[in-house]
Amino acid sequence: MNELISNSALFGLIVSIAAYEIGLFIKKKFRLAVFNPLLIAIFIIILFLLGFNIQYDEYNRGAKYLSYLLTPATICLAIPLYEQLEFLKKNVKAILAGIISGVITSMTTILILSILFNFNHREYVTLLPKSITTAIGIDVSTELGGIVTITVAVIIITGVLGNIMAEKVCKLFKINEPVARGVAIGSSAHAIGTAKAMEMGAIEAAISSLSIVVAGIITVFGVSVYANFM
Repeated sequence: MNELISNSALFGLIVSIAAYEIGLFIKKKFRLAVFNPLLIAIFIIILFLLGFNIQYDEYNRGAKYLSYLLTPATICLAIPLYEQLEFLKKNVKAILAGIISGVITSMTTILILSILFNFNHREYVTLLPKSITTAIGIDVSTELGGIVTITVAVIIITGVLGNIMAEKVCKLFKINEPVARGVAIGSSAHAIGTAKAMEMGAIEAAISSLSIVVAGIITVFGVSVYANFM
């Protein structure tokens, strides 16, 4: 196995895609939100690396190429946004108010929990970008002096949980308005959550896509203020 890894620069890429395909199969088979393909793929890859005693650096030598697709994948979310452009113009004030509220709520929650759990400044700023897309979150964490690898993990966990829980939370609190659902998902669970918004409807998908971009921009400015609070 180790010889195969050494001879293949794409080994990590192949393993990642295979693990995700297994996750998709399980999701389609059982049709339960908890069987999120990304979450399943993460567990499969962890077990695979541990089982065959493969170092993360060896795996990441090929898997890192997937990271290059993050930015173009995020940009592609502009397609549903364009398709609902007229609808967005009619609701722009409500959408912006919702996104700003979501960003402030996210950062304030991190501040309160960091104080309660006695986190140091570095740990605190590491968690601040948890609700924005990885492509932006990595740069924010680096700029603030956070632990980038933990930031990435927290962003992924936030997105996966958002994807799993979004529909149930909307039903629980009787959030039926497509704009409200889209803003809530996009501003809290970024691109992974938006995948669920796309399943919920075209308007939810468009609003969630917009929320990712706007929430990311607001967070970039907001963290520079919140970083000074602790």
